[in-house]
Amino acid sequence: MSTTTRKRLLKDFKRLRDDTPAGIMGSPCAENIMVWDAVIIGPADTPFEDGTFKLKITFDESYPSRPPTVKFISEMFHPNVYANGDLCLDILQNRWSPTYDVCAILISIQSLLHDPNPNSPANAEAATLYRESKGEYVRRVRETVEKSLL
Repeated sequence: MSTTTRKRLLKDFKRLRDDTPAGIMGSPCAENIMVWDAVIIGPADTPFEDGTFKLKITFDESYPSRPPTVKFISEMFHPNVYANGDLCLDILQNRWSPTYDVCAILISIQSLLHDPNPNSPANAEAATLYRESKGEYVRRVRETVEKSLL
């Protein structure tokens, strides 16, 4: 692993450990600093409220020049999350900047739970329900929240 990548990941971990935003947790796996486990608690006043959603963040040698791969491990019903857990999030794709760190990534994902973008759907069914049948959308999201607590 490159020294630059290792130093940056250690810096990201220190920031996240020392100044953790509410509802966000993350740390490198004990055996590999290039793979992190993270948890986002569903934001208050959203259908995701109180859910405990697990994610896996995988870095390669090009970090921070290129974004990591971020994937929900927990089941997720959301307009911007594919069925396999991959995210459709601009800062992880075409709007990445090396100034973003793990904390910024997790905050952006938490914000996406609060404010989905149904115009750029990864899950067409979730996007359609979000736009056309909010009650059914909320019911489906609450099912994933219940599963996240098991």
